[in-house]
Amino acid sequence: MSITIRIREESRVFSPGTPLADALKVFFPEEHRYIYACLSGGKLLELNTPLTEDADLLPITYTHEEGRRIYERTLRFVFLMAAEKTFPGARVRIEHSIGYGIFVRIRGQYLSQDDINVLQEKMEELISSDLPIRYEKIAREDAYAYLVGKGDTDRAELVKKSGKAELPVYVCGGMMDYFYGAMLPSTGWIHAFSLRLVYPGLTIMMPSPADWRFPAAFTHRPKNLSAFSQSIQWCDIMNINNASDLNRLVRNGQFRDLVRVNEALHDKSMSEIADSIMQSKAKAIFVAGPSSSGKTTFSNRLAIHLRVLGFRPVLVSLDDFYRDRSDVPLDSDGNPDLEALEALDVPYLNECIGRLLTGQTAMIPHYSFKTGMREEKSDPITLGQDQLIIFEGIHALNPVFHIGFDPALLCRIYISELTCINIDDHNRIRTTDARLLRRLVRDYAFRASPAKETLDMWPSVRAGEEKWIFPYQENVDHVFNSVLHYELPVIKPYAEEVLSQIGPEDPQYLVARRLLDILGCFDAVPRDLLNEIPPLSLLREFIGGCTFYTED
Repeated sequence: MSITIRIREESRVFSPGTPLADALKVFFPEEHRYIYACLSGGKLLELNTPLTEDADLLPITYTHEEGRRIYERTLRFVFLMAAEKTFPGARVRIEHSIGYGIFVRIRGQYLSQDDINVLQEKMEELISSDLPIRYEKIAREDAYAYLVGKGDTDRAELVKKSGKAELPVYVCGGMMDYFYGAMLPSTGWIHAFSLRLVYPGLTIMMPSPADWRFPAAFTHRPKNLSAFSQSIQWCDIMNINNASDLNRLVRNGQFRDLVRVNEALHDKSMSEIADSIMQSKAKAIFVAGPSSSGKTTFSNRLAIHLRVLGFRPVLVSLDDFYRDRSDVPLDSDGNPDLEALEALDVPYLNECIGRLLTGQTAMIPHYSFKTGMREEKSDPITLGQDQLIIFEGIHALNPVFHIGFDPALLCRIYISELTCINIDDHNRIRTTDARLLRRLVRDYAFRASPAKETLDMWPSVRAGEEKWIFPYQENVDHVFNSVLHYELPVIKPYAEEVLSQIGPEDPQYLVARRLLDILGCFDAVPRDLLNEIPPLSLLREFIGGCTFYTED
């Protein structure tokens, strides 16, 4: 008896039970060490998986999003083992990304460069030892007792909440942990990383997708870090850091207070930005951020704060400056690339900005996404002495719209959802996953887009963000964090309904399953509490009920 495995139109015959890693050695004798898993339909196969039936496989490397996640999880495990050897019993918290790095704090430890050097050396020793990383299943009661014994009550609560008789864990070097996703088979698969001291913690640098042979260079992003730091302070104010903290607030009837405090913090930040604009000479405000950051609602709410200060702001969407669909450049698949800068009528937009800043009248166009063409009508706008104009769109921070104008007349604002709520100390929730959940819910409810359609287009959206938005996120006057720390329990039932459309055989099932695993860690908010969310909340842009009647 034999099974046939197909990869990229090539077939090989193997005995049932052959580990995936051994099969890949046959297909790719020289490159198999750079393949981290394979996809079979919507199912991810780890390298130790025994092959038991005929299958068409898609190799997953570091250039694939899931490949980078597998590499990161394994790297985190190696770091946690090194940290335990260096600071026994210390509480390590994996927090957020910085470029191609992951920011980490070790509670109660003020790290020095010597500490960083020791950690790096111990990680290199663990990698050189090529220790096996074993996948095991243990009884829920045993996992609960293990975590309670370590004082890890947050994770113990999640184990208890899961309701599963057995829990999957990974074991290596005397440490047992769970990372909500696939891992590499041993520590020796980590080929590139570096550590960098970044107060008050450190950053674990991974390779970039462009060159996975070496760790990426550290890019200092002080404004981004400051926004994350403020978000962490907000979490401390509300006493929430992990999913179990949020669940306790929901169960204890404190959700209303959480909403009120979080919304007040948003208002405070917007008010401070408006005050800063008033004190400057700015006449043109440019707002940009990645998909589902809440750009449109933020721009409308900022306009309200500016009105309180005596201004009469005008809002303009850069979407109205799209070229006709027939004139839009094509992407690599031959489809109109609406993420490209060249999809906008850049010369005309610059002309309008120049006219507005010099007191002249600009004719602002209207674009129809239904027809894919600019409409015949346009709106004449002339800025009065007490007026400002707010330009909102994915390219609003591109320097092409700022060069040649008096910098004193411009204000640039970057907005993104920089979540700091973790599943637990060792498992962060990526900002991109949080934004994707928002977009799935919004697109399904207001754009009639099924989950598969949104998930299929997400990689191209992310590529556009990497190219057109993220490079300019530090070249701004203000960073606004649109995260609402209470939102995942609210979004949970909406997103679960949308994601249930994705079946196990769908290639997007892996992503859907990952998002469902995140949502499964949170208690849903009772429906009768949703009226506590204000009609102007950024979250209303995604779940409905926003009285601005706008969409991002």
